[in-house]
Amino acid sequence: MSGYKLTVGLEIHAELNTRTKMFCNSKNDPDEEKPNVNICPVCMGHPGTLPVINKEAVRSVLRLGVAVGGKIADYTEFDRKNYFYPDIPKGYQISQYKYPLVRGGEVAGVPLTRVHLEEDTAKSTHNSQLTTNDDSLLDFNRAGVPLMELVTEPAIHDAETAGKFAREFQLLLLYLGISHANMEKGEMRVEANISVAKEQETRDKEQKLGTKVEVKNLNSFKSVEKAIKYEYERQVALLESGEEIIQETRGWDEDKGETFSQRAKEESHDYRYFPDPDLPKLFLSEIPEFGDEELRKSLPELPEAKRVRLASLGVKEGNVEVFINDFDKSNYFEEVIQVLGNHDLAEVASNYIVTDLKSLVPVENFAELMQMVGGEEVSSRATKDILNIMQTEGGNPRAIAEGKNLMQLSDPVELEKLAQEVLAESPDAPAPFLVGQALKKSGGRANPKILKEIFDSLLGSGTSK
Repeated sequence: MSGYKLTVGLEIHAELNTRTKMFCNSKNDPDEEKPNVNICPVCMGHPGTLPVINKEAVRSVLRLGVAVGGKIADYTEFDRKNYFYPDIPKGYQISQYKYPLVRGGEVAGVPLTRVHLEEDTAKSTHNSQLTTNDDSLLDFNRAGVPLMELVTEPAIHDAETAGKFAREFQLLLLYLGISHANMEKGEMRVEANISVAKEQETRDKEQKLGTKVEVKNLNSFKSVEKAIKYEYERQVALLESGEEIIQETRGWDEDKGETFSQRAKEESHDYRYFPDPDLPKLFLSEIPEFGDEELRKSLPELPEAKRVRLASLGVKEGNVEVFINDFDKSNYFEEVIQVLGNHDLAEVASNYIVTDLKSLVPVENFAELMQMVGGEEVSSRATKDILNIMQTEGGNPRAIAEGKNLMQLSDPVELEKLAQEVLAESPDAPAPFLVGQALKKSGGRANPKILKEIFDSLLGSGTSK
């Protein structure tokens, strides 16, 4: 469907893993199974209660801001976002409107508009089996949990880029250690603002965006991509038939693979934002631990920097991405490289860790096996066999190799005798065939590199004894 331009902006909410909630000392525990136990008068919205800002939650958002290259606010404040729904007992949500904590920055090449901090709502359970009718139940354990919201610029033009952005942002949260970002638990939620417009006929005119439709309930990266693709096709079909796109909020039905209308989309003025009179204004430059240098010192190696470093060690791209996403294997690889003391075997070690290591063996034993590989003491086939034994039975790699007769044959005298035998059996065969036959005769133990050199020499000199 050419002639139409897709534009997407994402909003991502992530629950922060602070010890307590955003404005009270109730426990922040996403794994709590009993409803309504981590609550207090503040997060239940009782009259007369006063909120207190969670300092660690603010610090978490500022650390993210530095990590994405955003501009940290000097002045910030919290606002009341007014709307009425059973999951917000106060009749308003404490959020940020005019003065967010972070402006700008970028993730995975996508520019950001802002990052701000607010409180989460209670969790609604509809059509519960716990009731005999269609009542909805509310669990306030989640109410008041620190919730970070990130908003991108409307700068995404295909579903795959949106999915890549969301995945990279989740990685960033995990590397910073500020959120568990588990989408299945609702700790990270993605909403997509999608519009479709006809392409401009001339390039010198500014591209006009279409009517914005917000899609909620996207609880997986695949759902994000599928919903965007579906909306693009739906909106193009409407435009093609001469109908108008309605600005609205739509949900995503995973089973049907389609969006559905929920309600008319609200504008910011509908929420009647105003500064919360119970919370102090914050001048962040006056708080020492919120200084730029202090925040930067707190950052770990971030995913993109780690990609560059691993690539410089010779680790191939596919293995790099495994290490970026799998902390256990990544940490194991780093320990192996440290034991080896050099980076010469980084590439081969990464290959075996990613492809053949199903359970983690002692780092020292694995490193010794890699040294044996580097010294051509064992073949690739033997290395896999030794590693398998190490994982199932344990043991030292050298002892295993010697005990199982897996040490590679590299003695030129012995290998030349073997080559002469094979050559006598097939005097007219090409070198690759002869090398294969010699390997077969040796049970896979002969050094193929030395064998090739010997056969090249024998065939080149015309020797056949």
